[in-house]
Amino acid sequence: MLLRLAYLGVTNAFAILRLLPMSDRDKDVEILALRHQITVLERQLGGDRLRFGPSDRAFLHPLPRDVLRRVRLLVQPDTV
Repeated sequence: MLLRLAYLGVTNAFAILRLLPMSDRDKDVEILALRHQITVLERQLGGDRLRFGPSDRAFLHPLPRDVLRRVRLLVQPDTV
């Protein structure tokens, strides 16, 4: 689990570095594409619930609750 958490930290650091040179328009397009992917995933799951592991929750945990409530997530902020 610790290795997975380290992997998530490194990949997220690279993702942040990739976002720095992007324009707001490019970021908006990426957000729309990611939201569409979430919609497709939810549709494919049907009534099944997605299970998040401890390392997945650890990534979301530092975000403030009001931010989590505004963002479209596959989990409820209270479960993080």
